[in-house]
Amino acid sequence: MSEYKLIMPKMGESIAEATIITWLKNEGDSIDVDEAVLEIATDKVDSEVPSMEAGILVKKLYNEGDVVAVGEAIAIISASGSAAVVESVSAEVQKTPETAIPAVAAIENSVAQAQEVAAPALSTSDANRFYSPLVMNIARTEEVSMQQLETIPGTGQDGRVTKRDILAFVKSGGNSAPAFNTTPEPSSRERVSPPKTEETKTVTRSAPAVTLNQGDEIIEMDRMRKLIADHMVMSKHTSPHVTSFVEADVTNLVNWRNKIKGGFKEREGENFTFTPIFIEAITKAIKDFPMINISVSGNNIIKHKNINVGMAAALPSGNLIVPVIKNADFMNLTGLAKTVNDLANRARNNKLKPDEIQGGTYTVTNVGTFGNILGTPIINQPQVAIMAMGAIVKKPAVIETEHGDLIGIRHKMFLSHSYDHRVVDGALGGMFVRRVADYLEQWDENREV
Repeated sequence: MSEYKLIMPKMGESIAEATIITWLKNEGDSIDVDEAVLEIATDKVDSEVPSMEAGILVKKLYNEGDVVAVGEAIAIISASGSAAVVESVSAEVQKTPETAIPAVAAIENSVAQAQEVAAPALSTSDANRFYSPLVMNIARTEEVSMQQLETIPGTGQDGRVTKRDILAFVKSGGNSAPAFNTTPEPSSRERVSPPKTEETKTVTRSAPAVTLNQGDEIIEMDRMRKLIADHMVMSKHTSPHVTSFVEADVTNLVNWRNKIKGGFKEREGENFTFTPIFIEAITKAIKDFPMINISVSGNNIIKHKNINVGMAAALPSGNLIVPVIKNADFMNLTGLAKTVNDLANRARNNKLKPDEIQGGTYTVTNVGTFGNILGTPIINQPQVAIMAMGAIVKKPAVIETEHGDLIGIRHKMFLSHSYDHRVVDGALGGMFVRRVADYLEQWDENREV
C-alpha cells in the first residue's frame, strides 16, 4: 500500500506553527491532486492546504482547533486510490498509538515571535529542556531565576513549561515541587535576572475586575482580535513610544491628483488613491535616514537593506491586518498604486498569502480614511517606527509671496510619527517625519504617471 503523508507547510519565514480551522475532507473521501484538504490559520491569514497527490484520506492526525508545528504530518493519504485501505490503515494507527503525532502546545505565536526578536537574548541552562520565548520573557519580568525555572513541573508537550505553569508558579510565590533533580546554583551570567533578597516579594499584575450591569452583553474575542490585542500590549511593553507631529501643506499634491486620477482610471482600470503617494514619500525619506529602517535584537541593531513597507488595512470585521509591499523603493507610482489596490482588495476578501504579511520594515496607516485628523499609532514589532497620515482638510493659511503675505485656502494634513525611543532619538524621529512632509509639499504638478 502506497501512503502519502500530508505535511503542515511552511507559511512564512517566522511562522513555526499553524492552527487547523476546518477539515474540508472526511476520512474515506477521495482527493484529487492540488485539491484542498483543510483550512489552517497562521497569525492573521487563513489558508488552504492542498494535497500533492491523488488518493483517499485515510487518517486525520489532528482535530480542528489543534496547533501543529510546521513540517509535521497532519494526515495520511492512500495513493493507491482504493477506499478499502482506509479501514486497515485506521486499524494500524489505533494499534500503534505511539505513531500518532502529539498535539503541539498552543502558545501565543505572534507575540512570542516578536518578543524573540525584540527582547534581549536569555541564557540557557545545562538541562535539555526547551523554554518558549514567551515563558522566558515572563521569567525575566517576574525575576524567576533559571534554577527556579527548571523546578517548575511542565504540563506541555514533553514536560514543556507553558505560560499557565509559570504564572501559577509566580502566583504561588515560587512554591513548587521540583519536576526533576535541581541543578547547582548558576553563576550570575546564567541567571534570568539579578539575585533577589529573601525579603523581596514577587508582585503579580492582574487586570481590574469589570462590573456587569443589567443589559450588558459579553462578546468573546475572535482569534484575530486576540492576536492583535496581545501584539499591541507586547509592543507597548517592548518599546518606549514617542510621537512627533508635522502639519504639511499638500495643496499642489491634491491638485495634481485631481488632474490625473480620471485618466489613470480610464487607462489602468483602477483608482489612484493617496496611499501610493504617501508610501513613495516614505521610501525616499528612508533612503535619506536609513537608521529608521531597523530592528532591535537584544543589544544589537539590525539595519535592513530592503525597504518593505506595511500598510495597515481595516477589515469589514473591524479587525486590522498589515499587508507588506516588498522592495517598495524599486516601484514607480503606477506599480505602487496597483500593488496597494491589489493587497487592499485581497485583504478585505481574506485572500492574502502568509508571506504577504511578513517581513515589513516600516509601517504606514492612513487614519484620514476614517475622517481623523491625526493619530498616535502603535509600533508594529519588531519594527521601530510607524507613521499615521491624517485627513486632508481645507484651512485658511498665510501664503508668502514676493508681493507680501496673503491669506488663502490650502489643503493641509497632519503626519504623526511614532518611534522606539530606545534606538530612535527625537532628532532622527523628528527629521524623518519632516522630510516626508517636505516630499509631499514639494510635489511636482507637472509630473506624469
